[in-house]
Amino acid sequence: MLEMGIEVAIYESFLSFLEQHFTVPPQIGIWKGYHDLSGVDFLISIGGDGTLLDTASKIRNSNVPVLGINTGRLGFLSLVSMEMAQDAIGMLKMGKFGLDKRNLIHVGSGDMAFGDFPYALNEVTLINRERSKMITVHVYINDLYMSTYWADGLIIATPTGSTAYSLSCGGPIVTPESDNLLLTPIAPHNLNVRPMVISNKSKITLRAEGREPEFMLNIDSHSWIIGNETMIELTRSEFQLSLVTLEGQNFFNTIRNKLSWGMDKRNW
Repeated sequence: MLEMGIEVAIYESFLSFLEQHFTVPPQIGIWKGYHDLSGVDFLISIGGDGTLLDTASKIRNSNVPVLGINTGRLGFLSLVSMEMAQDAIGMLKMGKFGLDKRNLIHVGSGDMAFGDFPYALNEVTLINRERSKMITVHVYINDLYMSTYWADGLIIATPTGSTAYSLSCGGPIVTPESDNLLLTPIAPHNLNVRPMVISNKSKITLRAEGREPEFMLNIDSHSWIIGNETMIELTRSEFQLSLVTLEGQNFFNTIRNKLSWGMDKRNW
């Protein structure tokens, strides 16, 4: 990228790793957090979808667009292959890209705090710490009682997260621009319970109870232990994450390619 006239700064921990194995050019800068991103045009996330989820917690509400280069396996968020990385950077420089705005979930509680970035790009999951035991989750929508789930847990997913854990538990795929949230139970005991789609303008309140004194709350890749009867409040974040899409990339192409939709094995 330096030879293309692009100024480059690398996240501090990754830069330290590179310096242990390679000679890093002196022109390379360093950034340590979202407060260093003023004036940055793009951020490149190299890894899988998990890396990009972690990237969201690093840039926060700085509004810097993110391009995901995929070195993982499936990659619904990191769409650019390593082989296409150089071409993708050239397209950024030429302005041949679009921005895909993604909503996040804010997680709050009157009883405890969830770090300095209590937001989920994919999903919030409430489960029992003992995987072999069922959990009871009471759900309220805009302070109105909605239902009680007896299950291994409950997933509250964004449209971005609809192709992640929620999908593997039978939840629907929702297009990224949908202003919705998904409530997907994990192995519900009451068999007539199905995933539910609600507006992301709604406030969701969760209250878990069970025989165990503590439960686990997962906010994307970060986990928190909460006590029995703790009230968890979920609302739409006040900011969005901007993902870079290149020419020829769109959501339907992605799910066709990643999930093999429309492919007839009889013709293989």
